[in-house]
Amino acid sequence: MSQDAKILVVDDEERIRRLLKMYLEREEYDVDDAENGEKALKMALEVDYDLIVLDLMMPGIDGIEVCEEIRKQKATPIIMLTAKGEEANRVQGFEAGTDDYIVKPFSPREVVLRVKALLRRSSSTKFLQTETTTKDVLVFPHLTIDNDAHRVTAGGKHINLTPKEYELLHYLAQSPDKVFAREQLLKDVWNYEFFGDLRTVDTHIKRLREKLNKVSPEAANMISTVWGVGYKFEAVRE
Repeated sequence: MSQDAKILVVDDEERIRRLLKMYLEREEYDVDDAENGEKALKMALEVDYDLIVLDLMMPGIDGIEVCEEIRKQKATPIIMLTAKGEEANRVQGFEAGTDDYIVKPFSPREVVLRVKALLRRSSSTKFLQTETTTKDVLVFPHLTIDNDAHRVTAGGKHINLTPKEYELLHYLAQSPDKVFAREQLLKDVWNYEFFGDLRTVDTHIKRLREKLNKVSPEAANMISTVWGVGYKFEAVRE
């Protein structure tokens, strides 16, 4: 991901928008900002942003609603900001489709680091449309995962996944029939001790299955629940 990535910062506090915009522009990102959910949603749907930093608590349409509406049409990486650190808020954010979570008060440098990390893991629309010589591909009946392009196809159709949904699917698919505990998935897929919230994994598995099921129920069924333990990917490679 090049440094000219386009980012949308959404917060009802002007000082926070100004601060984040300043820090992100120092990294040569192209930054837009919005002060409320209504404006943010309109901008997010009209412009193909590479990443959105989205405040949870806003008057009118809040961050959860904005995220849910965006997810109906796009898989733009989203980092949620909130003044509340309670577990219920975190789970609500992940259920809406956010990829990362930062609790206020925060260090602007931390936000920049999170933005860089998420952009590295995400794939741009331009890159997905580029013809590439594919080397790193996992092929299963009903499902193909092209890791070079971060592209997933099921039933012959492209599946629009968020960065975290993609990482989780690819991680499971690399080790067919191996059972992974939720704790291990949190540690390995999120790359750090996220929040110790095991429902984070359950939420992402649910979203993955729902997206796959729309085009290929067979592909969705490859993600199997091992009750009391975690999840595994069941498939016989072609």
